[in-house]
Amino acid sequence: MRSLLRVLNRQPLAAKVPEVTAMFWVIKISTTAAGEAISDTFVNHKVLGFVVEVSMFVAALFLQFAARRYAAVPYWFLALAIATAGTGVADTMHLVLGMPYAVTSAFWLVALALVFLAWSRSERTLDIHSITTKRRETFYWAVVFATFCLGTALGDFAATTLGLGYLASAILFSLIILVPWAGWRFLQWNAIFSFWFAYVMTRPVGASFADYFSKGHDLSGLGFGDWQTALVLTALVVVLVAYTATARYDIQAPGLETAGGI
Repeated sequence: MRSLLRVLNRQPLAAKVPEVTAMFWVIKISTTAAGEAISDTFVNHKVLGFVVEVSMFVAALFLQFAARRYAAVPYWFLALAIATAGTGVADTMHLVLGMPYAVTSAFWLVALALVFLAWSRSERTLDIHSITTKRRETFYWAVVFATFCLGTALGDFAATTLGLGYLASAILFSLIILVPWAGWRFLQWNAIFSFWFAYVMTRPVGASFADYFSKGHDLSGLGFGDWQTALVLTALVVVLVAYTATARYDIQAPGLETAGGI
């Protein structure tokens, strides 16, 4: 146990997150969609789903925090595990606890704001190029978890409560995700704000598209099926991450944490 704790408590030797590229956003949306479909596959098998989601999360968390620098496989494995677990948590709040999607959306929005506040006060920066300590990495993944839960709740709120359906919701959030890019590109919006704005929106984009493909026609979907959609999307994530791990185009250059990047 002591050896395990020593491994997890070792400080990083370099940045623990990838550089932001176009492929970063492609993989991010793919993992959100895959996580949604994987979690929905177990919706009628709650015990098995709980075991799978917790096992994925614990294993991915260990691999990511044991690494001392960014590597594509453990990073995206944890992102996929959080996408899956985040869907389960958000859905449990609605289906089991009976909380309306508007309430769960507000809950996770507040939770996300509190994590950002604690991170900012502790580290004086939310810059992803500064993820070079264990504490900052912990804040980073806490934010990621909250964004996944928030995005899941927002996607379901738009599709069901507002009655937009999954395709219209996917299109709506796909347009919204362009707002921070346009603000950063043309209006000199703060890069860190723009990044996290877009990051939150990737969840409802991916989840809405996953639900559109997987859900039945009575739910405004194409009826492809949950496990079938999960299989295809997971395979896509595996291919993209394998390419990324091989090409290594997403390794942050040393010194960016002081260069005022995203």
